[in-house]
Amino acid sequence: MNIQPLFQPVEDDMRAVDALIRKRLSSDVVLINTLGEYIIASGGKRIRPALVVLAARAAGYEGSAHHLLAVIIEFIHTATLLHDDVVDESTLRRGRETANSVWGNDASVLTGDFLYSRAFQLMVELDSSEVMKVLADATNRIAEGEVMQLMHAHDPNLTEANYLEVVDRKTASLFAAGCRLGALLAGRTPDECAAMADFGRHLGIAFQVVDDALDYGHGDDSYGKNLGDDLSEGKTTLPLICALARTPEADAAPLRQAIRDADLGALDSIKKAIESTDAMTYTFGRADEAANAAIDCLAPFESTQFKDALISLAQFSVQRRS
Repeated sequence: MNIQPLFQPVEDDMRAVDALIRKRLSSDVVLINTLGEYIIASGGKRIRPALVVLAARAAGYEGSAHHLLAVIIEFIHTATLLHDDVVDESTLRRGRETANSVWGNDASVLTGDFLYSRAFQLMVELDSSEVMKVLADATNRIAEGEVMQLMHAHDPNLTEANYLEVVDRKTASLFAAGCRLGALLAGRTPDECAAMADFGRHLGIAFQVVDDALDYGHGDDSYGKNLGDDLSEGKTTLPLICALARTPEADAAPLRQAIRDADLGALDSIKKAIESTDAMTYTFGRADEAANAAIDCLAPFESTQFKDALISLAQFSVQRRS
């Protein structure tokens, strides 16, 4: 499955965003340029910046400031990836070596810091306290989500509510911020801006829940997901939470121990437990609910090709399954 056709209505915007990413990433420090170019060349779906420009166009915006906002969102996202890979000790992302495995943890963390600070430099250029508040709040929530995920690492007793709270903060908050800012640029009412933000939040949850399902071998594997990554990093995600809840305690005990130990050798046993308890059906059902809720949030906006693209993106988010 290919997400890029969904961005066709804003392909000119996305070309401008990609050019601006390269321009504003540049630094006098050679290592930052080298590492930054490596990150750009590694690809990625550009979902978050595309969401900004689609939301802005769907809300009726006709200017060009959304390009800069899209770059800011992408820089914040990329900074979180650099830091995540260090924390998770990841060696591969999208089929390529991670920056930390090539240049080391120090360079990755510091380049992530550069991207955060560059994002805030760009925010100042927009000269809007409201924009800065939305982005500052989102960045803070992402950091809280990262810490919450760390607190819950290797925890076989993680509840669905706590899992969704981490997803909401760590992933969905940036989706929501990008969409809210698109509507804000267009001068929409506070309620309409909130509706667009809610679209982004529900979409972010749908994407993340499906991504977590992919980690156990269900669905399209073209998104750089390495089988068993979450287990090896001690992350208890929704398929496993559901499976544990539906498994008799005597049978669940070895699975709980595997989570505590991040034992990738237990992956087959965990996959069998997920399949035998029909946990994937439940997981995809929750993702479907989030995607449908996202679509409902677009009701205040006029029917355009941009709104249609947002609807298609919500539908796409849950179609990546076997």
